[in-house]
Amino acid sequence: MNGDMISDDVIANHDDAQEPKPTAPQSTFRLLNRNFTWLWQGQAISQIGIQMFVIATIFWIKDLTGSATLMGLYQMLGAIPMIVLGAIGGAYADRHSRRRIIIMADLVRGLGTLALAIYALARPEATGVVLTILLVLAIQNSILAAFSGPALQAAIPDLVPRERIATANSMAQLAFQLAIFIGQGVGGLLFRQLGAAIVFAINGSTYLYAAVSTSLVRIPPPSETLPAQGGGWRTALKRLGRDLMMGLKLVRDMSGLREMVILSALVTFFTIPIIFLLPFYVEDVLRVDASWYGYMLAAHGVGALVGYGLAGSLATSGRLRGWLMMGFIVLQSLGFGLLGLIRRPDAATALSVVGGLLTAFITVNITTILQTTVDRELRGRVFGLLGSLSASLAPLAMGLTGIVADLANQNIPLIYGICGGAMVVPSLLVISRPAFRSFVTQECVPFEGAPSTELETPLPLQTHVGR
Repeated sequence: MNGDMISDDVIANHDDAQEPKPTAPQSTFRLLNRNFTWLWQGQAISQIGIQMFVIATIFWIKDLTGSATLMGLYQMLGAIPMIVLGAIGGAYADRHSRRRIIIMADLVRGLGTLALAIYALARPEATGVVLTILLVLAIQNSILAAFSGPALQAAIPDLVPRERIATANSMAQLAFQLAIFIGQGVGGLLFRQLGAAIVFAINGSTYLYAAVSTSLVRIPPPSETLPAQGGGWRTALKRLGRDLMMGLKLVRDMSGLREMVILSALVTFFTIPIIFLLPFYVEDVLRVDASWYGYMLAAHGVGALVGYGLAGSLATSGRLRGWLMMGFIVLQSLGFGLLGLIRRPDAATALSVVGGLLTAFITVNITTILQTTVDRELRGRVFGLLGSLSASLAPLAMGLTGIVADLANQNIPLIYGICGGAMVVPSLLVISRPAFRSFVTQECVPFEGAPSTELETPLPLQTHVGR
């Protein structure tokens, strides 16, 4: 398949033929219906390819250069565009066909990765060029993920019955977690046996498979009330600016949501040092070999699998689910601080299982609350904004972690204790606020009377969530 032969008009016409008018999912729909199944399994297979690519790339750069700085640069290039462009990608997903966005993102990533694989196979000695292409692809794929990610999250509620949205989110996260296990394990083996170029080719092929799978999905297009997309680039920029402001106002005025965004950004900031310093913790605090690092990561993954399954299958009222979430938020923060006090590897591994379970349960339920309370025409920009805002402090944390660790003479228990305490305090403050408690304990029922998305109509500042 040649991506250059697939024009935007062809896809647009196919969208018009395939996608129904926007309607709310009906309770008579099955969870594993045709549309959700094609989307879910295509993205799951693509995630396996991505994880294989990640592990092969890390080992290839390490073997080639031995430079931790270069590996850090590669990871940073893959993170910053997504953070910066997440809000723009979300606003774009609310104005254009989400199906087309997902297809084009997978097509471009697949063709780009296959081109890299072909060049690496043809010119194995040109390692400098291959490294340069890898860095360019890191930026390109991060930009595309900033658009396709919000589109995917916004599309799920339109494909499954409302009462099964939590289960659908759990299935998506379960697939992602399994992809980590399968992709990284198989990717490392194939890298050593066949080389990085073959792994690159496999990843490119899984992207193209996901694009084909999504082409068989019918996702409701944007509402017909949206203005025409003409008017030139000035009109487009003006429209984008207003869409972003609309999203910011909605996040600001959704009761309890702004508190969650602040808490998420702080938790992300203080979690990064714990993750980055985990190899030092394993060897210098637990005093075991590096294999225990893998055991702890695997244990966290097992806990996450249990948490995703629990969140998707546990039938609870909004109030009970909310209180569980608030308790888990505090326990999660306490667990990070407690990790620094533990000296036994088996106890640390057990705590990793619990941490994975808590994180998974919180993630699925927060996503479900947003998907079922935010109007479908605004979901993309809300998820894009939340992704950008929540991860906004991550690059700063990445840059400071090494400096702080050296200044503290690599006193890992002290750093873990400070980070854990720094998460507990805002967690307790946030869950003590009535607005946040109302946000997480509400029943997941879409609100009536969504704000108008017409450019000429001012946005009513209403607190739809938690009312």
